[in-house]
Amino acid sequence: MRLTILGSTAGAPSRSNPASGYLVQHGDVSIWMDAGTGTFMELAELVDPGTLDAVVISHTHVDHCSDLFGLYGYLAFGPSGDVPVKVFVPEGAADHLAAFARATAEHIFNMVLDVLEVTPGDSVMVGDVGISFGEAIHPVPALVTRIEAGGASLVYSGDTGPGGDLMEMATGADVLLCEASLDGIRNERTYPYHLTAIEAGETAAWGGVNRLIVTHIGALMDPQQSLDEAAGAFAGRVGYAARGAVFEIDGRSDGANG
Repeated sequence: MRLTILGSTAGAPSRSNPASGYLVQHGDVSIWMDAGTGTFMELAELVDPGTLDAVVISHTHVDHCSDLFGLYGYLAFGPSGDVPVKVFVPEGAADHLAAFARATAEHIFNMVLDVLEVTPGDSVMVGDVGISFGEAIHPVPALVTRIEAGGASLVYSGDTGPGGDLMEMATGADVLLCEASLDGIRNERTYPYHLTAIEAGETAAWGGVNRLIVTHIGALMDPQQSLDEAAGAFAGRVGYAARGAVFEIDGRSDGANG
């Protein structure tokens, strides 16, 4: 299984790094995981978007879903592909996205995208790739995602505060792709709907993961500080989700190369 970072900036894209978006590939299966601002063009440099097998949207904040409408435009008005493309979203998100597109039931939006709501505990198969979903702690319905294929496993936190299903779903994963939106030590004034880098490290340690990749770091933050803070809580390998980075997840050794 291969993970390619399309972008990882929290909140909004920077000049050098789009918002959150990741391409997961296994064999002939390609899955776009989160479609944050700027990631559609990164995706299109790597694969024909019309050949995507599925899209997973962790939640409907714009830095995670806005470029889904780039895919919609490409499929509706560009080269034909394998449509409709399945889009897995949290509860309530289907109506939210359709309203933004002003899409009725007969609208072309619904002809090229098959938007399917999932809830924590649900699992789906995309080809020979298994995807399961858990609860993330965020102001809107949000998902933790675990992807398994070929004996390898990847868990993506999405945006979440402490709690929910992240720790359970991360247990035994080869790679944990975990948000680290906040720095320093949590206290009573810390925003409750994101994780600190220390908490990302603690989650990786508790779950016994092989490798931690920190993501969703703000444009004004220092990724190296986040890496150092995460590494202080996790003795395994810690990496940063830099734009364009590629991680080969084999499920046999340290969980990733890249």
